[in-house]
Amino acid sequence: MKGSIRPLLSILMLVVLATTLTFRIFIYGRRVFTVAATQQPSPTQTFNSTLLNFAAIDIGEEKSKLEIDQLLERNYDNERRTKGYTTWRRFNQYDANAKAKSKRDNKLLVMFKSPKFHHYWLDFRRNLQDWARKKVFQPNIMMELVQLVKVPIDGYNGFIGTNKYKSCAIVGNSGILLNKKYGNLIDDYELVIRLNNARIKGFEKQVGTKTNISFVNSNVLHLCAKGGESCFCDPYGPNVPIVMYICQPVHFADYVMCNSSHEAPMLVTDPRFDVLCARIVKYYSVKRFVEEMGKTLDEWGPVHDGSLFHYSSGFQAVMLALGICDKVGMFGFGKSASTAHHYHTNQKAELRLHDYEAEYEFYHDLVKNPRAIPFVSDKFKFPPVVIYR
Repeated sequence: MKGSIRPLLSILMLVVLATTLTFRIFIYGRRVFTVAATQQPSPTQTFNSTLLNFAAIDIGEEKSKLEIDQLLERNYDNERRTKGYTTWRRFNQYDANAKAKSKRDNKLLVMFKSPKFHHYWLDFRRNLQDWARKKVFQPNIMMELVQLVKVPIDGYNGFIGTNKYKSCAIVGNSGILLNKKYGNLIDDYELVIRLNNARIKGFEKQVGTKTNISFVNSNVLHLCAKGGESCFCDPYGPNVPIVMYICQPVHFADYVMCNSSHEAPMLVTDPRFDVLCARIVKYYSVKRFVEEMGKTLDEWGPVHDGSLFHYSSGFQAVMLALGICDKVGMFGFGKSASTAHHYHTNQKAELRLHDYEAEYEFYHDLVKNPRAIPFVSDKFKFPPVVIYR
């Protein structure tokens, strides 16, 4: 009896030992896998230094500095230069005693007599000088966008906090939007950003009805300000905040004049943010020009209008959303031969000063490989992005 039990106990002990060893090996193996996964360094992205250096050069910098110096001189004697200051003629509309009854050639003289002019002039100088002083490259500016943009907008809406928006939709103006009915999906996002006063009425099923930020370039405000009695011709109403980037330094005249009459915040993008956007787009444009088209760097400037080359409003709106949102959805970015350039106009042609193909490649990296995006600080964490086509 004892002899028959002893082999059975031995077999039982072997099974227990084998099971224990297998469990330990499994746990140990998982622990090694986990440790290896956490300690494994992230792959580093290699950038072409020649392209980086070329993209960092602002061809229009000297011209811009000269224009700023001339603006700050307050010398309007040169008639050729005076034509660039048409906005200042509207200052006299803020003076009840200075009606715009003069002919076009005399409007500047009326403006200078306005008691309001000195106030606006000082405000113009202060804003322009501050903007010019800050216009430097700063790779970590993306991490300051919440404080620069979201906090003042939330303050206007009665909210306090420094958390990012949970979800943001950027609605581009591409004609491809007419092929889809994204309206309800767009309106489901916490924050909706629209571009350059794109109309909503008549396109509600395609683009939605909700607008939380109107993102414009200063050319849009300038055209609105000089075209009528009101500074604004946007379709979203006075309670929608405006975020604007400056295309020309003289447009600060429109800003100081119109800012006081807009109920919601009217924010100018930080020039450090502008510089970062400019470098990124130029890098993608040059990279595509050299590597895909087989051209030389010397040929890039003449093809892309040199100092006039600029990112699109849509690109910078996307960059803004990356800095203030936890999740980003892009609508109306792309093109089709069968649709107009903009969904709300009949415009067919693209502007030469933008390189849309380069921006599309940026959007591709944004979704698939954000680490391939140059100039942004390694400390910045890109949020997930979905592009709806």
